[in-house]
Amino acid sequence: MKGIILAGGNGTRLQPLTSAASKQLVPVYDKPMIYYPLSILMLAGIRDILIITRPDDLPVFRKLFGDGSGLGLAIDYAAQAEPRGIADAFRVGAGHIGGEDCALILGDNLFHGANLPSLLRRSAEKLRGCVLFGHEVADPQQFGVAEIDRRGRLVSIEEKPVKPRSNLAIPGLYFFDGGVVDIAKGLEPSARGELEITDVLRAYLEDGAADLVWLGRGITWLDTGTHETLLDAGRFVRDVQHRQGTRLGCVEEIAMYMGLIGSEDCYELGSDMGNSPYGQYVMDRARSYGLGMPPAEFLEGV
Repeated sequence: MKGIILAGGNGTRLQPLTSAASKQLVPVYDKPMIYYPLSILMLAGIRDILIITRPDDLPVFRKLFGDGSGLGLAIDYAAQAEPRGIADAFRVGAGHIGGEDCALILGDNLFHGANLPSLLRRSAEKLRGCVLFGHEVADPQQFGVAEIDRRGRLVSIEEKPVKPRSNLAIPGLYFFDGGVVDIAKGLEPSARGELEITDVLRAYLEDGAADLVWLGRGITWLDTGTHETLLDAGRFVRDVQHRQGTRLGCVEEIAMYMGLIGSEDCYELGSDMGNSPYGQYVMDRARSYGLGMPPAEFLEGV
């Protein structure tokens, strides 16, 4: 399965933080925002990843991750000249997808939960068209909303409805088969001039090939696209890390425990960050590799 991180857009809701840099480079507590969606794709078992961003931001992301080989990944980049909607990612990334299954995650979404890695892998393995996720929220009017029947089957999808039919919001994480590119190419812009992801999801739903996976109470989902939610996310990351002694979205540590890089490679990545607390943590994890819990158990708790 291929992976795509959509890190485009102008980040207008976060200005002036985003006046000179991509929203996905803004820190969420101790690391750039993009570390969190990247870590989710890694935990789902995805190694071949495309980052889509504004042309001016491409050099910065390249400087941050290079070709991904330092993390045992293959990372490529593509420019989205202007925001044209989430579904435009499949047009921009058509060559990267190459007819294979793919996962799309928005660059400002943060997920955390004890069973999340295994849930993502099972969802990818059972893919038969598209998989979208549902998460209960208090204000569904602000999101795409999924309606399900009494058996938990997906019935309808609405974008920011005035009167939501449920409180199940659809987070910015989706799995698709290779047919998603043709669907996206056939879309017409919506009234707001964008290629809507909900239109892609409806196309699969109409074909009976859309499955909804409920993210239960043990999984946290945060959208970091506003000043308030960015602050909430930073506090959440800080509190979890201080309480558990581990770091959320630590891509170097995840790469080591997944066997993508060795402990010496991980240590070197931490050493390159000097005396920062984050770098020290990465080096400490590399030193203790193999002495603590087995990787499989560790990944369930990342």
